[in-house]
Amino acid sequence: MTAPDYRGPTEVTAHLHNTSPQHHVAPNSDSALEVSHEHHHRHLHHDAFAEKGRDDEVVYSKGTTFERSIIPEESPQDHELHRRHLSEKVGIEVGDAEKGMSPVRSNDEDPQTHTFSRFYAKYRICFHIFIWLLFTGWWIAGLILHRYDLGWLVPFLLYLAITLRLLFFHVPITIVTRPMHFIWNGTGVRFAQLIPDKLKIPAGAALVIAVFLIGSFASPESQDNTRDNRAVSLFGLGVFIAALWATSRNRKLVKWHTVIVGMLTQFIIALFVLRTKAGYDIFSFISGLARDLLGFANQGTTFLTSAAIPKLGWFLVGVLPAIIFFVALVQILFYWGVLQWFIGKFAVFFFWSMRVSGAEAVVAAASPFIGQGESAMLIKPFVAHLTQAELHQVMCSGYATIAGSVLVAYISLGINPQALISSCVMSIPASLAISKLRYPETEETLTAGRVVVPDDDEHRAANSLHAFANGAWLGLKIAGMILATLLCIIALLGLANGLLTWWGHYLNINDPPLTVELIVGYICYPIAFLLGVPRNGDLLKVAQLIGTKLIANEFVAYTALQTDPAYADLSPRSRLIATYALCGFANIGSLGTQIGVLSQIAPGRSGDVSRLAVSALIAGALSTFTSASIAGLLVTDQAAYFTPSAAAA
Repeated sequence: MTAPDYRGPTEVTAHLHNTSPQHHVAPNSDSALEVSHEHHHRHLHHDAFAEKGRDDEVVYSKGTTFERSIIPEESPQDHELHRRHLSEKVGIEVGDAEKGMSPVRSNDEDPQTHTFSRFYAKYRICFHIFIWLLFTGWWIAGLILHRYDLGWLVPFLLYLAITLRLLFFHVPITIVTRPMHFIWNGTGVRFAQLIPDKLKIPAGAALVIAVFLIGSFASPESQDNTRDNRAVSLFGLGVFIAALWATSRNRKLVKWHTVIVGMLTQFIIALFVLRTKAGYDIFSFISGLARDLLGFANQGTTFLTSAAIPKLGWFLVGVLPAIIFFVALVQILFYWGVLQWFIGKFAVFFFWSMRVSGAEAVVAAASPFIGQGESAMLIKPFVAHLTQAELHQVMCSGYATIAGSVLVAYISLGINPQALISSCVMSIPASLAISKLRYPETEETLTAGRVVVPDDDEHRAANSLHAFANGAWLGLKIAGMILATLLCIIALLGLANGLLTWWGHYLNINDPPLTVELIVGYICYPIAFLLGVPRNGDLLKVAQLIGTKLIANEFVAYTALQTDPAYADLSPRSRLIATYALCGFANIGSLGTQIGVLSQIAPGRSGDVSRLAVSALIAGALSTFTSASIAGLLVTDQAAYFTPSAAAA
């Protein structure tokens, strides 16, 4: 019986060459598929006789794709040490994937003996017990001696964190997570299952609105923080969300779960910081550490110059040294893995609660700590495969917050540190919610269902000293970039103001003179009103600061807020709202930074990045504005968050 012919019409008409001994296989012109070129693989169970005389002539396919391979060709400049490091990680010889029998032995011996590493690995539990006993004694002594004057909450939280970290080196964390999952599945999940699917989103939205209303209007009025002003802030928050929904790329595909949870998380963080003593104490402790960091940097400046120089209050010697030192410190924390661990925990929470992809959660959690460009480097292997919505989110997270390096600089200017730090943390859920409302996901994501922070072995330092030196050099470059950017932007604004003032004289625009700040102030006037700025003459001033931040950068705006006499009489509420509204990288200059970094990481996505950059910039700015609106809703003691400009001196 003749076997049926399974070939399609195109296969029947194909050229008859490269025949195969297998039946019903379509002929193909590719030389790599020629029968004579078929080759075999060595197997561990083959003896020498079976392998004898079997030499393969390997032929590769060519011309099958228009895209170049992402795997670079082998270069004679490749460093042998890097190849040996890769081999040791894999555990087999490079280039022979089927031997797998013996460990790698390179001709070059490792110059480091790793004596201490082996000793620590052998007696690790003893080291951990010693560290735990040391901190236990410190905590007990502090609790007895300074419980009432220095407080007990922050030392307890630090002691608890160290204890748990040391414990989970030896005990699986599942002993905690499994009971948590069991309780959650037996309570929250079952309660959610009782609600019909069609009512879950409306019920969640109603819950969030109720929380906003109760949290905003239940507290008594104080100074200019009246319920009328709070109502304006709440109205403005609704206008921002409605505008994003109206301009959404695809309103039908908006995941309201992400939006609702993001706004609720943002509000709860602000409520914790601005309304509770525990939240205020924790963020005051963090801001105190930041102030101490400035003092340590000033010691280095004093050594290089004199003790009088840091007291001058100059930006060059008071701010830039702190940036350099902070970046170097961050690089050490990154080398030790502390920063990745901290970012990973943040990312897992937002990944689980807001149902975003792993790449989005990592970038959103990292942006307040290491900045917009560096946070994208954490997901470098995935950038080329991100969806359009993920690219939009990555850029939005960078625009919605500031980096830790410039955070230190703003504190040195006299900006309230609690407001800055809380704004940075609030920006994480805000950027996720706003971006998913403006540009919802329409594709399948590669990192859906997992959170991964890949290791960067290519740029990994050899040791802590190497990491610190690399950080110092990186900090110097960042400080130089900030210095040059500020010099050029302020000079350019001065030029534009000079031309506009000259032009305005002929139109009798003299008091106030026609300037860039005046123009953008009137453009941003509605934004300042929607944020809840008091209507006592502060609206135009706050609008000018917002406009300056958008067209120049937040450095220029914060400097004007602290040093310009025109803003010295701002009310505490207006100053606090302005502090939150300016706390982000959403400005025209940052467009080039984001496009340049992402295009360098994934050159094939440069077109997508350029198309999405402006939309992400607007979404990032609105994310920052929502934090300012929520601050206007919740703050009751504005004077406690007001730091006069004299503090900067």
